[in-house]
Amino acid sequence: MSTSTSRGNVQYKITPGALVCNEAEITGNVTIGVRTVVHPKAKIIAESGPIIIGDGNLIEEQAVIINRSQNPLTIGHNNVFEIGTHIEAIAIGDNNVFEAKTVVGPHVEVTHGCVVGALCKLTGTERIAENTVIFGQNNDRRRAAERPAPQMLQLDFLTKILPNYHHLKGRGK
Repeated sequence: MSTSTSRGNVQYKITPGALVCNEAEITGNVTIGVRTVVHPKAKIIAESGPIIIGDGNLIEEQAVIINRSQNPLTIGHNNVFEIGTHIEAIAIGDNNVFEAKTVVGPHVEVTHGCVVGALCKLTGTERIAENTVIFGQNNDRRRAAERPAPQMLQLDFLTKILPNYHHLKGRGK
């Protein structure tokens, strides 16, 4: 049984097993998958089309995910959005890491197994090939031998600890 809320412009669905802190801002038609953790002060804003977030994602403080397109923004499984990321992508696949304060513009598609380094900005129109690592001031690129490991231990830890310190959306009502 999932938790759904619909008040004004807030309309979200939290799948059982997901953990979403009350201090997170969720606006519009948003679906959050199993084992996804959304930290306080994260923002998920579906301005035009819906945002569908898969399973096992980690969305840290001050991360912003926005969909200004009429098309759905689909985010796959086991992605990490570190502190201060700003995401407006076309789509995001599985097993990607967006390091602190990265920016991904509205015309970028991130496939699978990519790492976008801290402070990197992807603002053009492009499709990032699988297992690409983007780093440095010039958005240098290289190909990784394998995909980043899922953050299962961190997700397990946060699932146990966060409820002790934060109120959660969709629980205990």
